[in-house]
Amino acid sequence: MTPNPIDHQSVSDGITVVNGQDYMADAKGKLVPVALIKPETKLEDQTVRKIIDFASALSGQVARFKGHTFEDLSTLEGLLAEKYGRTKGGSKGNKTFMSHDGLFKVQIQVADHIDFGPQLQIAKELVDECLNEWSADSRPEIQALVTRAFNTDKAGQINRSEVFMLLRLDITDARWEQAMQAIRDAMRVVGSTTYVRCYERDAFDGPWRAITIDLAKA
Repeated sequence: MTPNPIDHQSVSDGITVVNGQDYMADAKGKLVPVALIKPETKLEDQTVRKIIDFASALSGQVARFKGHTFEDLSTLEGLLAEKYGRTKGGSKGNKTFMSHDGLFKVQIQVADHIDFGPQLQIAKELVDECLNEWSADSRPEIQALVTRAFNTDKAGQINRSEVFMLLRLDITDARWEQAMQAIRDAMRVVGSTTYVRCYERDAFDGPWRAITIDLAKA
């Protein structure tokens, strides 16, 4: 028997039948007779359920696509390993696979999630010492960058991109260099996410176009 290509259970219509009468639950779980619900409210409910039904099915398809993609590439790498005695790409897992005509490629990218340990507070104290001593000699843009780097957002997270920008500044001061080393020592990988990205182009020397799967960019 051929399996259904969309293994998905449709969203119900939200109707509950009690003693032959149709009811719909409200946000508090109370059953309300359908006859008492405004037509526009019922229309909104039906529209939302229809969209969710399609979204849920599409989500399942994307999940299966991702699974099949990694399975297919893993098979390919197994063949490469058998022939050459090693796998494609480095230990980080960043790899690019190309079609023979150079018009299509699939990229696998692994992004590490970086967090900071207690050394970051020491780094901030050293940086503050530098700024206080330099005072008028320090450029306003450096002061602003430091402020943005060590300010936390609503979730209490340090601005990582700004912290990394501090590491790129070429400042020859012993305490500053010590502070940058403290930042590097504070960095720790707490997890990673693997992304698969597909691209196409019209000619072998033309610009690449991403094949969009992200709903926000479609």
